[in-house]
Amino acid sequence: MSADGGPLAALASRVRIGQFVTVGVVGAVCDTAVLLVLVEWVGVLEELAVLAGIETAILVMFAINDRWTFAEVGADGRRSFFGRLLRSHGVRAAGSATQFLVFVAVFRLPSVSVTALGVDLWLLIAKGAGIGVGMVVNYVFESLFTWRVQDGS
Repeated sequence: MSADGGPLAALASRVRIGQFVTVGVVGAVCDTAVLLVLVEWVGVLEELAVLAGIETAILVMFAINDRWTFAEVGADGRRSFFGRLLRSHGVRAAGSATQFLVFVAVFRLPSVSVTALGVDLWLLIAKGAGIGVGMVVNYVFESLFTWRVQDGS
């Protein structure tokens, strides 16, 4: 347990939440850029493009979170780094699945078509909804299982 009140106190760190959200914005931009490029310019099926964007964002966000958001709690060394990367992928499975399912539900279930400047805006709305819900899941799981904030900060 952390000295300042356990897992809930570690999760409630305003600084860490702010950093995580900032990194999440960077990830969301990468994720959405991959989605748009693959769908609008390459012609990839939306669901496959979403998965490619999610994986890109996971790698980008892990690298930034490891060096900034959770820098004080990760052990040094290549083995430790790759262990955190594998754990991150494992725990982000819940957030990624959440993001994907929310995206599909918002994008496919209603029959909505909104375009501007040749871009499907409903695609972006669905993506944003998925990212928002998935980010909450990811913060909790990453904090507790990848970087184990309750043990050291």
